[in-house]
Amino acid sequence: MPTSVAAIPAAPSILAREHFAAQFAFETDCWDVHDALTNGPDFVLLDVRSPTMFAAGHIPGAINLPHGKITRTKMEAYPAETLFITYCAGPHCNGAARGALRLANLDRPVKIMAGGITGWLDEGFDLEKSDVV
Repeated sequence: MPTSVAAIPAAPSILAREHFAAQFAFETDCWDVHDALTNGPDFVLLDVRSPTMFAAGHIPGAINLPHGKITRTKMEAYPAETLFITYCAGPHCNGAARGALRLANLDRPVKIMAGGITGWLDEGFDLEKSDVV
């Protein structure tokens, strides 16, 4: 009798390739964001949490813009081709997806940083603190 892991067969390789390749168009990871921030980012990193949470600890170089405040007017400050990376508290939080959806609805290029703050800290990277805005 197969385990619950093997009871449903894996997808054929061609479908698996398409599925896993497509994920990279929608998300990036903490390690790659950290590396890019260190070497000169080609994106804008958006912390979509509240200003209070941002002040308590955020990724250095991130801009605080809560997902509910992402508007066409605010995005006009950036060229249309600007890539945005959104993050929130972690895998238990859907704020990054909410922010990404708002940006996509504004026809802006966007990816989510998988793991959020939790993933960032798990990788051993530091946060910085700031005054509440």
